[in-house]
Amino acid sequence: MIPQFASTANPALAAQLDSAIDNKTKPLGSLGMLEQLAKQIGLIQNTVAPAIDRPAILVFAADHGIVAEGVSAYPQDVTWQMVENFLAGGAAINVFAAQAGCHLQVIDAGVNHEFGQRSALIDRKLANGTANFAKAPAMSPDLCAAALEAGMALAAAVPGNVVGFGEMGIGNTTAAAALMHKLSGIPVALCVGAGTGLSADGVAHKQRVIEDAVALHAGVDAPLAVLATFGGLEIAMMAGAMLQGAAMRKVLLIDGFIVTSALLVASRLQPAILDYCVFAHCSAESGHQRLLEALGVQPLLQLDLRLGEGTGSALALPLLLAAVNFLAHMATFDSARVSEKKG
Repeated sequence: MIPQFASTANPALAAQLDSAIDNKTKPLGSLGMLEQLAKQIGLIQNTVAPAIDRPAILVFAADHGIVAEGVSAYPQDVTWQMVENFLAGGAAINVFAAQAGCHLQVIDAGVNHEFGQRSALIDRKLANGTANFAKAPAMSPDLCAAALEAGMALAAAVPGNVVGFGEMGIGNTTAAAALMHKLSGIPVALCVGAGTGLSADGVAHKQRVIEDAVALHAGVDAPLAVLATFGGLEIAMMAGAMLQGAAMRKVLLIDGFIVTSALLVASRLQPAILDYCVFAHCSAESGHQRLLEALGVQPLLQLDLRLGEGTGSALALPLLLAAVNFLAHMATFDSARVSEKKG
């Protein structure tokens, strides 16, 4: 069952937060997006004194049958090899999460590899990857539902009030582009990018593969059916985790293109989820900026990242801390005996 929750809209609390922010020793609006962020987190947490408590980033990994169509510059084995790199602490997300003081969880949502018992790996493998959606639906409805439920359970078990999202899965930019097209109506050509480094010819081939798959599955339009047909196990688990996190009034820290495609699915199921989302960055992956624009949201950072893994989430986390800390600790005009603006 999809978790139910309401918008964070609360005019009385919003007015209190505005007053608290405006009374800090600074010109009105001078902290820009940090002021908006402080207010948003206050509304999510339903308090005039928001705080960041035990932030975590969940990195979901899975494989995709669509790689059989030659849509990736890397072989499928890179998925499990990068998971091993995460577990060894050698990836960018390990470095950035440690730097931010953020707990990192790595989840096997459906990698085509047997890792064995590993203390640092959460095993939620539901299949050894998805089917090739150029030939058949990526997942059955039951498998897709199981992935959503697994993601919900994971989010429910995470302590703290901020959950960031990351992913790993060779071929998942193809799945994300297909989801973006189907759920936003944006032409496939504007959704497809180079992923891990395709040439121009490779991008054109990837576009054709998606267009042919969309034609094959004509008539699939409902959000859950679109997710099952074109999505991935990691994307479905992220969507479920996002929905559960919002239901628990957690701040959802959204990373790049693939994570945003999962959020797109979740938003079609529960539009109010956007109130709970902080969009970490706009990636260099073609389509991400258009997807953010389609959602009507503004990212915190523009660093030309296109790595995934949750790296943007980890890099944006200090901005969340800055937002709640200025609200908690910055002096007011009265306490600092600073004169306010005239008139």
